Amino acid sequence: MIVFPAIDIKDNKIVRLSQGDYSNITIYGENIEETLQRFSAAGANGLHIVDLDGAKDGKLANQEAISTILKANKLFSQIGGGIRDEQRINHYLEMGVNRVILGTIAVQNPKFVEEMVHKYADKIVVGVDAKDKMVATHGWIEKSTLEAHEFCRMLVNMGVQTIIYTDISKDGMLSGCDMRSYEKLVQYKNLNVVASGGITSLEELKTLKSIGCSGAIVGKAIYEGKFSLKDAVEIC
Repeated sequence: MIVFPAIDIKDNKIVRLSQGDYSNITIYGENIEETLQRFSAAGANGLHIVDLDGAKDGKLANQEAISTILKANKLFSQIGGGIRDEQRINHYLEMGVNRVILGTIAVQNPKFVEEMVHKYADKIVVGVDAKDKMVATHGWIEKSTLEAHEFCRMLVNMGVQTIIYTDISKDGMLSGCDMRSYEKLVQYKNLNVVASGGITSLEELKTLKSIGCSGAIVGKAIYEGKFSLKDAVEIC
């Protein structure tokens, strides 16, 4: 299982939100290169990048910070936030990202996602963000009429190989992750499940690994010192 330390970018700064609330924001630093050096020193081999401004309005934002991240690190990287057309997909792949995360567009235009999966294969990941068991969009601000697990099943049938599943109520709260959902999702054939949101302890990481998750995204827990990234990487 790959541990992905998260770098969420807003106004070209590293931040964390609580439950996706843009008014409840904590700034963790402006020195991105220093943060990446700490991740590398801890043995990280993956990196999860989110353009929070792009996720909310779909515009190309925080490119200065994102460019710095991609130039400074040699980790396997994935990026999400406002990626809603093929031009944006190519933009990030050409910058050196290993795979891109589609979110809002997957709800608005599933046919587009299916086409991109057939064209780019495992370079396309879909982020499924659950709010009260329904899929949320536009930076978690809006709630759709799609049930989250049923949406995951639909994505699998479309050929999506990797899903990042987040329970928004858990994200940034340091209260534990939605283990039941991951136990269900890992049962889907031909699907890699990346756990995200609320991971607070090394024991949770051990459990996620044991049930068959392919990856886990850690954010606030490592920034707040709940456990070290080094220990997380060694466990996984």
